[in-house]
Amino acid sequence: MRPSLGKLSKHLVVLALFALVVGFLMPQKLIIPVKFATKSDWNSKSFWFSPWGKSGVHKGIDIFAKEGTPVISACTGFVVSAESNGNGGKVVSILGPKWRIHYYAHLKTITVKVGEFVRHGSEVGTVGTTGNAVGKAPHLHYAIITQIPYVWNYRSEKHGFDRMFFLNPHELLIQ
Repeated sequence: MRPSLGKLSKHLVVLALFALVVGFLMPQKLIIPVKFATKSDWNSKSFWFSPWGKSGVHKGIDIFAKEGTPVISACTGFVVSAESNGNGGKVVSILGPKWRIHYYAHLKTITVKVGEFVRHGSEVGTVGTTGNAVGKAPHLHYAIITQIPYVWNYRSEKHGFDRMFFLNPHELLIQ
């Protein structure tokens, strides 16, 4: 006897909730989100560098690689955005452990869809030069945004409030 669609969808919801809870409670190390990249492929001092374009400060790191190189998910999570926008160009945002958003920008291609569950190491797109990276060397702009403010990172300077919500990827990535 085949299970009804209602029962099947209930089981899928329970399975999804289980995966969500396990994924967010288990500590997870982040992997470098560009295939074959090492820490020598970005400037470790570029996070929060000022002045930096329209945003004032650089809220992530730029990982340089050949155009078309696979961009992989640094963590397990849910794709919450896969779109084109002005400055980021083609971007993917993934909700990962500890309710952090992992932001991948300037992609040449996007290979995931909103709502998709991805495991760390899964391809999400390819390195490109879209958005405000047009005319620059191909790279991935990678940022980590926390939904829960890290109040100890607050500074009484311009953009000091924003520091509570952006984490330094250089400090969190493993090789």
